[in-house]
Amino acid sequence: MVLRWPCGLYLSTRQRLLHLRAHQPRCYSTDVEYKPIRSVLCANRGEIAIRVFRACTELGIRSVAVYSEQDKMHMHRQKADESYLVGRGLPPVQAYLSIPEIVRVAKENDVDAIHPGYGFLSERADFAQACIDAGIRFIGPTPRVVHQMGDKVAARQAAIDAKVPIVPGTPGPITTSEEAVEFCRKHGLPVIFKAAYGGGGRGMRVVRKMEEVEENFQRASSEALSAFGNGAMFIEKFIERPRHIEVQILGDKAGNVVHLYERDCSVQRRHQKVVEIAPAPNLDKKVRDQMTEHAVRLAKLVGYENAGTVEFLVDENGNFFFIEVNARLQVEHTVTEEITGIDLVQSQIRIAEGMTLPELGMKQETITMQGSAIQCRVTTEDPAKNFQPDTGRIEVFRSGEGMGIRLDGASAFAGAQISPYYDSLLVKVIAHAGDLQASASKMNRALREFRVRGVKTNIPFLLNVLENQKFLNGTVDTYFIDEHPQLFQFRPSQNRAQKLLNYLGTVLVNGPSTPLATSLKPAEVVPHLPEIPMNLKAASEASESEDECEYAFKPPNGFRQILLADGPAGLAKAVRNNKGLLLMDTTFRDAHQSLLATRVRTFDLLKSSPYVAHNFNGLFASENWGGATFDVALRFLHECPWERLEEMRKLIPNIPFQMLLRGANAVGYTNYPDNVVFKFCELSVQAGMDIFRVFDSLNYLPNLILGMEAAGKAGGVVEAAISYTGDVSDPSRKKYDLNYYLNLADELVKAGTHILCIKDMAGLLRPTAAKLLISALRERHPDMPIHIHTHDTSGAGVASMLAAAEAGADIVDVAVDSMSGMTSQPSMGAIVASLKGTELDTGTNRNKTTISTFLHTKKYEIGSYSGLQ
Repeated sequence: MVLRWPCGLYLSTRQRLLHLRAHQPRCYSTDVEYKPIRSVLCANRGEIAIRVFRACTELGIRSVAVYSEQDKMHMHRQKADESYLVGRGLPPVQAYLSIPEIVRVAKENDVDAIHPGYGFLSERADFAQACIDAGIRFIGPTPRVVHQMGDKVAARQAAIDAKVPIVPGTPGPITTSEEAVEFCRKHGLPVIFKAAYGGGGRGMRVVRKMEEVEENFQRASSEALSAFGNGAMFIEKFIERPRHIEVQILGDKAGNVVHLYERDCSVQRRHQKVVEIAPAPNLDKKVRDQMTEHAVRLAKLVGYENAGTVEFLVDENGNFFFIEVNARLQVEHTVTEEITGIDLVQSQIRIAEGMTLPELGMKQETITMQGSAIQCRVTTEDPAKNFQPDTGRIEVFRSGEGMGIRLDGASAFAGAQISPYYDSLLVKVIAHAGDLQASASKMNRALREFRVRGVKTNIPFLLNVLENQKFLNGTVDTYFIDEHPQLFQFRPSQNRAQKLLNYLGTVLVNGPSTPLATSLKPAEVVPHLPEIPMNLKAASEASESEDECEYAFKPPNGFRQILLADGPAGLAKAVRNNKGLLLMDTTFRDAHQSLLATRVRTFDLLKSSPYVAHNFNGLFASENWGGATFDVALRFLHECPWERLEEMRKLIPNIPFQMLLRGANAVGYTNYPDNVVFKFCELSVQAGMDIFRVFDSLNYLPNLILGMEAAGKAGGVVEAAISYTGDVSDPSRKKYDLNYYLNLADELVKAGTHILCIKDMAGLLRPTAAKLLISALRERHPDMPIHIHTHDTSGAGVASMLAAAEAGADIVDVAVDSMSGMTSQPSMGAIVASLKGTELDTGTNRNKTTISTFLHTKKYEIGSYSGLQ
């Protein structure tokens, strides 16, 4: 009969049932109270959560998701009407095990019922009880039944009471290896160890030798303790070559129980199901009828309601033995839905509302099977590597579809990030056809249509299973995978298109990695290297010994000798006492935005290093390290930046080396743990680094201070840099005015910097602003060395550096003339020539205020700044 509202609209199945209850109570007399569910929270993630939400949508029920911090981008959030974060700060799995958190979210958001899915809290009686105590319906069995069925000893006793055949085993859980050895001696081998308070294959071991009993018990118990919080074990006689058959049951609150026939889950690997079939092929009808009858009788005995599974082992003679009851929805429930046409998740919700099985049209005589269904679990595991889970980003995803194919998934889409935190299930593929062979053919075709790139999957293994003749004949048992090594023989996927795209992208970004990629030969020009000035007197007095010959070519002392003798504070004092303007040469790193450091090999840099050491010994420092140095040396030049630093230090022992340190980012582009930054600075000093210019592009003080602390603790010179933005001479600049920079400088001086730097990364520092800013800083901090860095992009770099020097700056950054200007630093030659003969002369030996005179009074033998004369 088709019911209509007065307006003629068709009623949904749910509305028809409600209408029947309201207007024809005599047809379905029951004492069970009916309370409609308006909202359902699924205390789970991934595929099963989406499965529940789809059922809710079809029933017109509001769906609510919970997610961990690691799952904030996961698809099950998007499929629900609402989603809420749980377990903030907890490990990934623990977030979904936090009963108080989940119940809190449900209460705060007016949730009527909670569906546990499978795994996680689905078989926790305390979770079911917590839901009920909070006034929330639990879509599953009662807490009493969940506890009874979860306790393998209690479930075993219930089976005995229901006269269901059981496997000989321990009467209760045991906790010591001595008890295990005693049982094995009494009942013989083989035996199987099972976790008393959990399932899913965890804590399960088969033992066939007495000498292996104790060790395997300890391992199984430890695994059970880790997985379920209790290491108690249950021991049973092991049935050789069994089939794993499970019966699906449904019970209501009125005491009605029906079965939905059975599934064959024998295709297993390490007790984990891989392929499931419904109905079980080649199962004798008498055995099927007996098993389903025992399953229903056991369920009625314990007062089972909602969905559950009674699992059996069937031996080669057709004898079957009870294993356990899974008081929840199973992963493989899909094949039962396909052959019976019954939506198990919707049935669960309706039963939780108070509807009875007759009201749902479920009488045992009306439930029939049609055809055969197979489910394959496509996982992100590599079968060629012992099914090792694979993680990463799915680059390409195309699924197999078509008639008779059902897909239940969550993370199966291009761009999905497969994390290492949860189960590796990617998508469940279900095929339904008239018989097993036709169903396997559909499944085979669908799996071959799949294209998954970026992570490994078990699809090649599944295809081998589907093409195995024993499987197609339906004569499988739990030894099937172990006894067929050919299942692990795969033809590797070529993935030509994706590899070609990756190669083209790499070449496009990084350039060709192979030498002589073109027909053009390398240039035959041998560059001219300037000769190193030789100390003739030392050479004439030296013998032919190697050490004395090296001494003859030893470069004159420089500021690094002051640093080694007096430390960072002594170096800072020497800088302030110097009367002329000091220069830092950036050619080795920053000239034209790291042109030399990122395109010239270490081999070539080392060729010019001795000349720099002998002719530029009066430099304050040489900048030769930073983020670009690291990045490009490794990725483009395939060189070790640490080795470069160590080799340059050997050849330039007299000039301090300076590097850029991006605070908590070190030389990278993201925040690193504090201990990484500290260790990096420590190793840098050991390799030869002296001065750390610590900066943050946003002048974020905590980031700056972390880098300063790391550099200082390593024994380096701390040069805290203020990134310059705007124009301090422009009164319309409200935020980045003079006070902004002065206040920031005060904080950096207070934090313990040895040198204060103004880092003008965009070349915005005009001469007027430079004079204003440096004068104010010098007045505020008269004893603090001030270092100015700019880029000559605007062409005013030389003028700005001269203005800064006149205002009291101690050091400015320059590059050799041929590498200066534009995005590089101002010209070294221009600044030297502009200041020659003035009080700020950069280093001639004619004036007693030159650097050479000052260092000589400090008893450091240092030659004149001859390279700049």
